[in-house]
Amino acid sequence: MKKKTPTTNRWGIDLNYEDAFGEWHDTPGETVKAILQAMGADPDTEGPARSDTVLVVRQSESRNLGKSGTIRLETGKTLSFSNQLPPDLPLGYHDLHLEGNREVTRLIVSPAKCWLPQDLRTWGWAVQLYSSRSRESWGIGDFRDLDRLAAWSSSELGAGMMLINPLSAPAPIKHQQASPYYPSSRRFLNPLWIHIPWVPGASSESVPGLANIARAAQELNRKREIDRDRVFDEKMKALCLLWSSFPGDARFDSFCADSGIDLQRFATFCALAQTYNSGWHCWPEQFRDPNSPAVERFARDNERNVQFHKWLQWLIDVQLEKSSRHLALMQDLPIGVDPDGADAWAWRDVLANGVAVGAPPDEFNTQGQNWGLPPFIPEKLRQACYEPFIQTIRAGFRHGGGLRIDHVMGLFRLFWVPSGMQASQGTYVRYDPDDMLSIVALESARAKAYVVGEDLGTVEEAAREKLSQYGIMSYRLLWFEKDDPRTYPREALAAVTTHDLPTVAGLWTGSDLDRQHQLGLKPNEESTAEICERLRTSANLSPDSKLDEVVEGAYKLLGNAPSRIVTAALDDAALAQDRPNFPATTCDQNPNWSIALPVPIEDLMKSALPRRIARALSRTGGTPPPSTD
Repeated sequence: MKKKTPTTNRWGIDLNYEDAFGEWHDTPGETVKAILQAMGADPDTEGPARSDTVLVVRQSESRNLGKSGTIRLETGKTLSFSNQLPPDLPLGYHDLHLEGNREVTRLIVSPAKCWLPQDLRTWGWAVQLYSSRSRESWGIGDFRDLDRLAAWSSSELGAGMMLINPLSAPAPIKHQQASPYYPSSRRFLNPLWIHIPWVPGASSESVPGLANIARAAQELNRKREIDRDRVFDEKMKALCLLWSSFPGDARFDSFCADSGIDLQRFATFCALAQTYNSGWHCWPEQFRDPNSPAVERFARDNERNVQFHKWLQWLIDVQLEKSSRHLALMQDLPIGVDPDGADAWAWRDVLANGVAVGAPPDEFNTQGQNWGLPPFIPEKLRQACYEPFIQTIRAGFRHGGGLRIDHVMGLFRLFWVPSGMQASQGTYVRYDPDDMLSIVALESARAKAYVVGEDLGTVEEAAREKLSQYGIMSYRLLWFEKDDPRTYPREALAAVTTHDLPTVAGLWTGSDLDRQHQLGLKPNEESTAEICERLRTSANLSPDSKLDEVVEGAYKLLGNAPSRIVTAALDDAALAQDRPNFPATTCDQNPNWSIALPVPIEDLMKSALPRRIARALSRTGGTPPPSTD
């Protein structure tokens, strides 16, 4: 029997869709109407006219355009052609001038696949950096802690990579956003990661009050729940002190020049946000358009403060580069941005208003999800020559050896939920996956960094095939897969769990299930029991097995996977029972993204369990760590 496929209207809106349970849903008429309004679309037209602003081709592809023209390469060199694109164009973003066309077309020449070493076979920790505190931390994990973990993992445990939570910037105001997946910007990073003693001038005893600030910040380590607002206060006090005595640096000047208007605009946003203590929707009208003369005047009048926020991004960049020298850091790219944040302000004309990205009900989130993130409008993104997407992907690769794309299916379709409606009333909107995957492949090749696509949940099989064609590795989880890990695909990252799912300790003890009941989440108890039983039988455990034996057993199973990359949650090595995040809850209900590891990383690095996990996951060619049992 022929498999049913969705019906999609001329605006890319699915008029029906299949959920995780195999059931088909018709999209309500009011949903379609709300989505069209969010797109700024006229429902009486024939649909969006295909924009000529961008043309994406593969390297060595000789496409017939039916017109002669010239190509201005990134290097400034100009080439002429007659009807047929030259087949030897270099990779990159070029300007295409077609005869008879007034508009310039952005010509994107991409490799066929993402960069991927043939011999890649490695393992590493999945780290929630905020939770990975040392005794020296200022209430939250920072780049010094990342550096320490990376050095230890590489030199003592034989790890070749490390997956870290998104480092993206929240708005520089109180209340500090806890979720790394709800960023103000995906292009710029969070100043809370800055390790203050690494800042130029911080070692000098001539900075009055810095030692007192440090003591107050380190006192925050006494509580396991991370108080980001207090951390923000103390770090901003210290950074303002150090900025006031900053003598200047040619490297900072070069960083600002290279980052250009995008850094200028982000820093201006931060200064405005601090002035009005809010996101941009609450600012005076004249400041809501980033291109307005009022914004330009504000930036001139507040130049010192704007420069301060540029300086913070330079410090972050320098410290991230330092922390990345030990192994391949894999950053994590969130699916969207805070509608009141810097990226939404800068690109407000490309993002949809009145809708949010989410997910339909599935086995583990039975009520569906609304993530509150505005999606790109497909045709307007294309009209913008994909510039917002290019900048976002490029930033994710900076100083990294890999990139995890959260909810990679968003490159194919996103589940749009109109404001005021339940998640179950949303539907999917389609994007151009070949264009977007070609951009990912180009940026991957330039960064020499591999790509993993988080393809969990409801996924169309054709989409997985296309991801594989572009060299994007899949995702496999022990908690989800019922087959033996030996059957997992080679082109994948395999793990036991994720930040949105139970830790091994939380699952085995039942504490995670108890917490779900307390939060009113209507957990799927049958599936949870099945996972627990599968772990028990597959790892030869008994009800009396010690918790460290259970964790080691889970990772011994995972170690059998032939997948190129396997990761272990650092939370599991610390026997943490609290998962980082409970989807469909707010931080008022649960301290999501705010629970530190139960032990400082100095103690964790000396314990036996991380070494036992490392031995279980050590790959061919690696050096298994010595036993300390």
